[in-house]
Amino acid sequence: MIEGLVNGFFEAVVTIQVRDHEGREREIEAIIDTGYSGNLTLSPELVAELELPFVTRSRSALADGTSVAYDVYGATVVWDGNPRFIELDAIGVAPLLGMALMESYSLYVEVMEGGRVVIQPAETAPP
Repeated sequence: MIEGLVNGFFEAVVTIQVRDHEGREREIEAIIDTGYSGNLTLSPELVAELELPFVTRSRSALADGTSVAYDVYGATVVWDGNPRFIELDAIGVAPLLGMALMESYSLYVEVMEGGRVVIQPAETAPP
């Protein structure tokens, strides 16, 4: 189970660990974005700092219809206590946790400042 809180901007935030190129874990606070179908976004600056391996270049349409190009990198995250290799998008400033990373999990959010955020395997009942 992964737990977090709703911040003062009504964003559901959780902390996940991302491993750098030497395998050291770094805690990243990520905003859950149910409109993002990918795994995770990190800023290009943070990706460079972690020295993650480049995978490919991609292009996507944003909610406002704008098309953007960005680089995709490989990374290992610690997801629900287990290492998991993912591809992440180097775009934006604030880390976003997307729906692909939460596949087969359920998301529970108490929508109020300081409210609980819980991500757990889908077969488990909400807390």
